Amino acid sequence: MTEAEARAQEAVVEAVLFTMGRSVETRELAAALECADAEAEAAAERLAKRYGEAEACGMQIIRLEKRWQMCTKKEYYDALIRVAKAPKKQTLSTVVLETLSIIAYKQPVTKTEISKIRGVSSDFAVNKLVEYGLVYEAGRLDAPGRPALFATTEEFLRRFGVDSRKDLPTVTPDQEAEIAQEVEKEVKYRFGLETSETEARENDAAENREEGQQEAAEGQEKAPEEN
Repeated sequence: MTEAEARAQEAVVEAVLFTMGRSVETRELAAALECADAEAEAAAERLAKRYGEAEACGMQIIRLEKRWQMCTKKEYYDALIRVAKAPKKQTLSTVVLETLSIIAYKQPVTKTEISKIRGVSSDFAVNKLVEYGLVYEAGRLDAPGRPALFATTEEFLRRFGVDSRKDLPTVTPDQEAEIAQEVEKEVKYRFGLETSETEARENDAAENREEGQQEAAEGQEKAPEEN
């Protein structure tokens, strides 16, 4: 393949990614280029490299497993919000972040399994993650009641800066023991040395209720503006 032919392929990939405005599968790029998936992937990789090496370029090409997307570099976000209203920042509370971590490492996983690991109902946290687009219903477990299975989304990869779930940090047995000790210390600090398991669960549930009440209050504040 000549340099001109390679650049022509990159231009097609660039046009597709820009026009679609979403992540595009390698097979879709192959269809646009009328070539094999491997050749389309190579063209996307060359384009991503060219964008990465360009000086003062506000765009980048990122890979999300077998998909590609053109997006703005995060360092230019402040410039963007000067001409557009900044969206409400989605703050992940400790409860929600803990639930997301369990789903990321155990996926696909049911709400019952998540609650069993956390020791408290996780319905509220899972629902918030679905609302934020970080988690989705990936199917149903072949068991009585056919409970929903949850897994992380492509948005999760994008927000946390990883190309694939395989890139998530691995945890060794020693690290697990260290984390368990830290969690125990945190529980003692938050709930006191004499706090029973039941009381700890009640406090965790209260935190869930408080977050729900806060969300409801925010919704009521927005209502007059929308009307």
